[in-house]
Amino acid sequence: MLAPRDPGDVVDAVVVARHAGLRVRMAGSGHSFTDAALTDGLLLLPERLSGVTEVDPRAGTVTALAGTPLHVLNAELDRHGLALHNLGDIDRQTVAGAIATGTHGTGGRHASLSAQVCALELVCADGSVVRLEEGGPHGDLLDAARVSLGALGVVTTVTFRVEPSFTLAADEEAMRFDDVLERYDALVEDNDHVDLYWFPHTDRVLVKRHNRTTEPPAPLGRVRGWVEDELLANTAFGWLNRAGNAVPRLVPPLNRFAARVQGSRSYRDASHRVLVSSRRVVFKEMEYAVPRAAGVPALREVRARIDRAGWRIGFPVEVRCTPEDGAWLSTAYRRPSVYLAFHVNAQADHRAYFTGVEEVLRQVDGRPHWGKLHSRTAEDLAPAYPRFADFLRIRRSHDPDGVFANPYLERVLGR
Repeated sequence: MLAPRDPGDVVDAVVVARHAGLRVRMAGSGHSFTDAALTDGLLLLPERLSGVTEVDPRAGTVTALAGTPLHVLNAELDRHGLALHNLGDIDRQTVAGAIATGTHGTGGRHASLSAQVCALELVCADGSVVRLEEGGPHGDLLDAARVSLGALGVVTTVTFRVEPSFTLAADEEAMRFDDVLERYDALVEDNDHVDLYWFPHTDRVLVKRHNRTTEPPAPLGRVRGWVEDELLANTAFGWLNRAGNAVPRLVPPLNRFAARVQGSRSYRDASHRVLVSSRRVVFKEMEYAVPRAAGVPALREVRARIDRAGWRIGFPVEVRCTPEDGAWLSTAYRRPSVYLAFHVNAQADHRAYFTGVEEVLRQVDGRPHWGKLHSRTAEDLAPAYPRFADFLRIRRSHDPDGVFANPYLERVLGR
């Protein structure tokens, strides 16, 4: 293992490893549920390759080293009166790890972090450094590298398009399952960001609507925020999951209790504080992107399958909707998508649940999130991505000897 301090250290490490016949992978924050970062060769650690190197308000861009955690980037942007257009609901990932696996939020013009990337620097297998930027001589390569799983090289810097900081008004309320799904298209069209959490074994869905506002921030009070977001959503939720693990028949009534205590609330705050949540209950996750029109029917079928199978699922199912984007391996490549995310706590056996749900989602041309659990292989992923063969062509030309390969990439991209 090696913790490079700057891009030059990465170049040296790649050159030395290649001459020694070693493979190279760059780790992220460890948030991925797959083996994407594992290697039997040289593992590069991100902690020292961190920090914002350039903020250009006039151009509307910010450049950060690859190992910079998103929460550090968000704080630095906030200090400059800037913000990313959209974020996922967790901010512990490194910027390079987040874009490599297609991390995304919900709604907006650009839902994924990768779609907000306008340039990056890449250390190739021969030790050369290439800068990829919009409108530059390597435009196709940038579209391939925005979501690349680290298969094209080691990303050392990432440049995002940013905008002036903005306030989001958050409105959260519980609604009936059928009412939400019947109104889903209208909810998506009428709000900037919509996030749903359906509690299996119940008829309740927590609906989060986030909209831009010119009104001043009015955040939750410190005590209320701690009670609702830490004590209830994390500590008490963790207790409920432990109880459900010990006595599975308790899961349905525990879910009904958890759904009931998720009350309505409204507040206003900086965008990154509204979009990001604290997640301290350790879980396993599978997430699929399906075509927009297939999202609601797929969720209904998943609910029916849970009921038929008798699974006891203690975590809510998360539902998000995104516009299309242009990264070749993006799960939203050239199609507006609904993302369905399925979780179990870390101690629960996920296999029957995830396998059964995956069957439903594959039938509607679903694409699995690259950083989350799934069973797909290169053979059946290739038809799901129109530019899959083009990506493999670029991979072969930039890494003909498989310096950046590992077993996970061999499974999902081929040898």
